[in-house]
Amino acid sequence: MPHLRESPHGAVVFTTSIAAWAGIPQRVLYSASKGAIQAMTLAIAADSLEFGVRVNAVAPGTADTPWVGRLLDSATDPDAERAALEGRQPSGRLVQPSEVAEAVAYLASPSSGSTNGVVLAVDGGMYSLRPRPRG
Repeated sequence: MPHLRESPHGAVVFTTSIAAWAGIPQRVLYSASKGAIQAMTLAIAADSLEFGVRVNAVAPGTADTPWVGRLLDSATDPDAERAALEGRQPSGRLVQPSEVAEAVAYLASPSSGSTNGVVLAVDGGMYSLRPRPRG
């Protein structure tokens, strides 16, 4: 924090998850830990205002990462499991890691100088959209 205070554009970006907002089966500990990160983001943002350090977080949805790949590989029917994961995303697809990285880069950059205490969902609409079922 001392180095961030000295910076003209001090910024912290935490990573949380849509699991902090959405009730996802069999993810209680993961969800609780990500909810704690969200609360911590807001508390640190409030504490850091006087020092000019911005604090935000990115909350990805289900991202197409090696971790998800391992989950799919261990499923009884990996294709059906992938379809289920994609189906719960309003966008109909998994989040790309590059989309999360670009959100983090934006929040860390001086371009987001007026963005503080925000948890940015990068989740294909999972947090805020309730589309009608397809088909």
